[in-house]
Amino acid sequence: MSIILRLDRVMADRKISLNELSERVGVSNVNLSKLKTGKVSAIRFSTLNAICSALNCQPGDLLEFQDDGNSELTDEQ
Repeated sequence: MSIILRLDRVMADRKISLNELSERVGVSNVNLSKLKTGKVSAIRFSTLNAICSALNCQPGDLLEFQDDGNSELTDEQ
């Protein structure tokens, strides 16, 4: 199971730079860059909330589920 981050696509659609988003959200360029490139394993809800507010989007615009066939969950869980 994979969650794909689509921050780069939403930023391009909104024509907003990493520096401008960083200022609006209050998160460092380095951390936003990691989110943009998908090199993170977690995101705080407060950060997700701030990004959605700054970009006027929904969490589903930024996150995408992609089933890779390796689900760790079983019917018993």
